[in-house]
Amino acid sequence: MAAVFNDAPAISCRDVGMRFFTERRDVTAIKSLDLEVAQGEFLTLLGPSGCGKSTLLRVVADLLAPSRGSISVLGATPEQARQRRDIGFVFQDAALLPWRTALQNVQLPLQVGGGAGRKGRRSPQELLELVGLKDRANAWPHEMSGGQRQRVSIARALASDPKILLMDEPFGALDEITRDRLNEEIRCVWKETGVTILFVTHSIHEAAFLGQRVLMLAANPGRVREIVLVNLPEDRTLDIRETPEFVQLTGHLRRVLETC
Repeated sequence: MAAVFNDAPAISCRDVGMRFFTERRDVTAIKSLDLEVAQGEFLTLLGPSGCGKSTLLRVVADLLAPSRGSISVLGATPEQARQRRDIGFVFQDAALLPWRTALQNVQLPLQVGGGAGRKGRRSPQELLELVGLKDRANAWPHEMSGGQRQRVSIARALASDPKILLMDEPFGALDEITRDRLNEEIRCVWKETGVTILFVTHSIHEAAFLGQRVLMLAANPGRVREIVLVNLPEDRTLDIRETPEFVQLTGHLRRVLETC
């Protein structure tokens, strides 16, 4: 595999478009999208349903091929990045195998796809500790809460030491208190690992709390409406949501979202 260039952006999209053809209609999910994401950046994606947020993640992950334009991931094609295991994906549904313990679920990518010897890779046990489940390694999925199962899915996505972590509404089905806790924890994981994160959400507060920038997409067709810089301290706790700066930021995001 080609080497990753340290000065290459994590993700670069140029005039990317995505169209789906059905028997009844032609749908443009993404139209002429330009985007550059720096290595180590935390970018949140916010917009109404049908604006192409999840589609964009799947194009970056090489799960879908764009209809037009070009994408590079760490200086390579999405296919090359996927083959060298540079991309991890966390879905809304944790999708753990019920017959495997938490530890065994985290071990799965290494057993199926290899990469156990990748330099700098944390062990599955270390990853469970990173997501706060050191004492739940031998628990079965049915014995864990929704938040714990999602933590396992995050650890599993990090098992092959990816450079980019794609997260598609991973906390959307959780209760508010659990979601808030995981918001703080995923920022800790990001700071600890240095991984680039693209995080899809429908929550204005979540987008503002997590991201360094917020990519706001409009719908019909999916397109960039605005990219908002988050001018908040990097060391954040949930208390920041009570500050005037956070209220002003979320107010702006809401006003833009209303035009999407």
